[in-house]
Amino acid sequence: MTRRTDVTFASEGATLTGTLYLPEHTDIPGPLPGVVVAGTWTSVKEQMADRYAERLAERGYAALSFDFTGFGRSEGTPRDVEDPARKVRDIHHAVSFLDAHDAVDGDRIGALGICAAAMYMSDNAAGDARVRSLALVAPWLHDAAVCEDAYGGAEAVAERVKAGREARAHYEETGEVAYVPVVSATDERAAMPYDIDFYLNPARGGIPAWPNRFAVMAWADWLTYDAIALAPRIEQPTLLVHSEDAAIPDGARRFHAGLAGPKDILWTQGTQFDFYDSEPQVTVAVDTVAAHFARTLR
Repeated sequence: MTRRTDVTFASEGATLTGTLYLPEHTDIPGPLPGVVVAGTWTSVKEQMADRYAERLAERGYAALSFDFTGFGRSEGTPRDVEDPARKVRDIHHAVSFLDAHDAVDGDRIGALGICAAAMYMSDNAAGDARVRSLALVAPWLHDAAVCEDAYGGAEAVAERVKAGREARAHYEETGEVAYVPVVSATDERAAMPYDIDFYLNPARGGIPAWPNRFAVMAWADWLTYDAIALAPRIEQPTLLVHSEDAAIPDGARRFHAGLAGPKDILWTQGTQFDFYDSEPQVTVAVDTVAAHFARTLR
């Protein structure tokens, strides 16, 4: 059992909304180790971050999930823009919230990123010594080469970057944000033009809190973001949980190889979307992550 409390904290002028999960009962004396949890691109916390945070609290951690600036119940404009730099700043402020909380031992803070949040948690950890341990589940970790493989080649990437820059210029001139669906089985403009059950099924991730819209201006920052280059700057103990059947395993391998600090990787079974809400993948991931934090947040 866990106790959950709605919380807010400031990030660059916006008030962010989150949920702090605490164990209902614990035999651990004193403040608890804390973990910041975030999920995949465009997501709201109810889609996967809440699930992982609650499961970590069941295992003795103070776990914080939250909506990024411009997403879900958090403040901030423009809305629903996948802005890596802004998300990294938000994570930094989420760590500050945990660091200052009475229930949390500020010397034992970890970070858990699922899918795209693996990049943002890694980016923050590379420059934030308060993060003592890092865990990445089904991590989407890309650089230019990975993006070319994932998005149909260099020309297709260049077209998206160009469209993103044009949409950014239009926003700066008019204040209007151009959106396309994040996921669609029928709209080829979608960021993911596929029939993905997790995102389209209301019983899974297709929830009312998630508007299924992708700001076209985000393509430029997303596709030019280099997460693989972060690895040599990360000295904290780092765990990856991934599958050969999940997204871009080669990116995970290259990132893991480049890490500067202690590192481990668990290769298990499952598709990318299984790690968001399906069993046994979620339990395997949570148990492995909790054991990693138990070893490294002493």
